[in-house]
Amino acid sequence: MADRLLLALDVGTQSARAIVFDARGTLIARAQTAFRPYQSPKPGWAEQDVEVYWSALRDSCHRLWADDGIDPTSIAAVSLTTQRGSVVCLDEAGRPLRPAILWLDKRMQPGLGNVPGPWGWLFRGLGVHETIAQFRADAESNWLLANQPELWSRTRHFLFLSGYLTYRLTGHIRDSVGSQVGYVPFSYNKQQWAHRWDWKWKAVCVKASQLPELVPPGQPLGALTEAAADELGLPHGLQLIAAAGDKACEVLGSGALSADVACLGYGTTATINTVSEKYREVIRYLPAYPAAVPGHFNTEIQIFRGFWMVSWFKQEFGAPEEEIAASAGLPTEAVLDQQIRDIPPGSEGLMLQPYWSPGIRDPGPEAKGAIIGFSDVHTRAHMYRAILEGLAYALRHGRERIERTTRQPVRRLRVAGGGSQSDVAMQITADVFGLPAERPHVYEASALGAAINAAVGIGLHPDYRSAVRAMTHVGEVFEPDPSAVRTYDRLYRRVYERMYARMKPLYRQLRRTTGSPP
Repeated sequence: MADRLLLALDVGTQSARAIVFDARGTLIARAQTAFRPYQSPKPGWAEQDVEVYWSALRDSCHRLWADDGIDPTSIAAVSLTTQRGSVVCLDEAGRPLRPAILWLDKRMQPGLGNVPGPWGWLFRGLGVHETIAQFRADAESNWLLANQPELWSRTRHFLFLSGYLTYRLTGHIRDSVGSQVGYVPFSYNKQQWAHRWDWKWKAVCVKASQLPELVPPGQPLGALTEAAADELGLPHGLQLIAAAGDKACEVLGSGALSADVACLGYGTTATINTVSEKYREVIRYLPAYPAAVPGHFNTEIQIFRGFWMVSWFKQEFGAPEEEIAASAGLPTEAVLDQQIRDIPPGSEGLMLQPYWSPGIRDPGPEAKGAIIGFSDVHTRAHMYRAILEGLAYALRHGRERIERTTRQPVRRLRVAGGGSQSDVAMQITADVFGLPAERPHVYEASALGAAINAAVGIGLHPDYRSAVRAMTHVGEVFEPDPSAVRTYDRLYRRVYERMYARMKPLYRQLRRTTGSPP
């Protein structure tokens, strides 16, 4: 069993990775191909030529065989995980009609309002008509119909990026149930396409015939076509096993299988997730997403533009640290971490609310970011630490919402994603939550989660609990400091928890006056 290897293909916003694991979860080899994250033909747009993703996967695979000496015939199965919510339009012949519209894209189709008919009356009575109107405005298909109607009329298949790459790999219009996160008529509680009477079919212009066949995680999506196998350098007929979206795979790859273990995703969007066997909406009327374990759900809360804020800070304020890092051959984050180690918890009175991008319900569409408490003692380093603390506060707030909904206290934290590589961020997390913060044994938690799906799918492990026990392990653990825990708890309860309610009227006035956010 140990000699049978698993290939996980992981396609993110900025790179594609091909990673080989064994049945014990050991990372055997890894190849990564970076690319420009997106193109922006107009302000707020984020698009990408889908061939960029395929080429990056191909190049990564070939580096595994050539540079790392991996024998492709030792690969027992392939799995795929991708960024969520990026959509691709294909014509009758399976050719892309336009670049993919990415999850980062900000275009909207305003003016659609609530759905018509009885559903609309019900939503107005429930007070969620604005949420439904926002859903309709954000749906890419509605924008395509209104702005590119001729192209939309030729769209035979409307797929997420995971579905498109599955088509490139197998020739089948299929996708994983675990990848369905976005503005499509999907029933999250039943984990299948919505019933034909469901309101979502009235909210978006997608037809059932345009959507892919859905396959549960751990089941075969199909065998690689000869053309795909030859391009990637893999054996003909190798099975592609369904995995899930990147966040769901990250949770599984972190070893989180129950509601008492929370997985914090320190990526572009910061998230907190637990796994539940029951469908529970942590924020009312916002769905629980499919987990990478079939039939399970992720009780996910997102902080939009989460650790993107670190990139924003470096770009706008971190030029001196970037110069130091370049001369020392270090990541800029390592220099910043060194500068903030001696700043006490609470950043000497600086508090940040990380709503750099508005939400839908909590925070609402009027939300903006805020930093309060500036004085003459504060430096760029204080601001950087306040970002890390603010993100941890926001995720703690998410944890408390999840606990109230599931009635299950979170007892353990697993922290994955790029931000988890910062020791300071990990220590702040432990202190804000008052719990040990654990790193998974491998940084590539999303890819490992996809590999676990493949391992169960081909019988290397009999079930997911067995696979998680065998393939995931806790790495470094950061214990909370009692003094810091007390400071952060007071700041969280007496300041952070009150900020949004106090600032909300001002955010609304700013929105009315400036029109931003739209």
